[in-house]
Amino acid sequence: MIDNELSIVFLIINASLPVQFVIAVLAGISIVSWGIIISKFLVFRRAKKSSSEFENEFWSGGELMDLMGKIESRQIQGEMPRIFKSGMTEFRKSVNQGNLQTEAIIDNTRRALKAATFKEIDELENKLPFLATAGSVSPYIGLFGTVWGIMQAFLSLANIEQATLANVAPGIAEALIATAIGLLAAIPAVIAFNNLSTKLESLSSKFDTFIEEFSNILQRQI
Repeated sequence: MIDNELSIVFLIINASLPVQFVIAVLAGISIVSWGIIISKFLVFRRAKKSSSEFENEFWSGGELMDLMGKIESRQIQGEMPRIFKSGMTEFRKSVNQGNLQTEAIIDNTRRALKAATFKEIDELENKLPFLATAGSVSPYIGLFGTVWGIMQAFLSLANIEQATLANVAPGIAEALIATAIGLLAAIPAVIAFNNLSTKLESLSSKFDTFIEEFSNILQRQI
């Protein structure tokens, strides 16, 4: 059974102010990271579902204007529907000008699709850099707390004639807690960042494929 004087809670409460500050910073980073992780996983799951549903609707053989009407009435929502809406809006605008060649119409439409895609990707990517930063910085913040705690533990031996392990154990233990918390903050952030980045690349590739297919359909319709 762990001695109460060496329990984690006791060591944190009685740690030096710099070590407590480090632990507080790491706890804050961890809380924010988990908030981003949970919210982003929900966002990406919703984006994948809406994209699949839209693709099924898009390839069902219905009229593009009927699909546009469903999006404008918010019956269909999501990243890919918004990209489709931007492209379709620009396509109609270019066609209605009446003096543009087919190539110019498709180029304008493609630019609108690309711009809408970049906007959606930026929104999906938002806050992911924080996870990357948390994953790379947290261990070093924890290491700083560890180095400081160990340094203070050994400096406290200066006024003791006969030093024993019992004299430095609490100080070293509190110092190592900072490293442990740093790793606990970093590991989930790194795993989540890698996973979400893979999902982002998959969605980005799906958007690019859709742009090419949609552009070809529009070109055949002109």
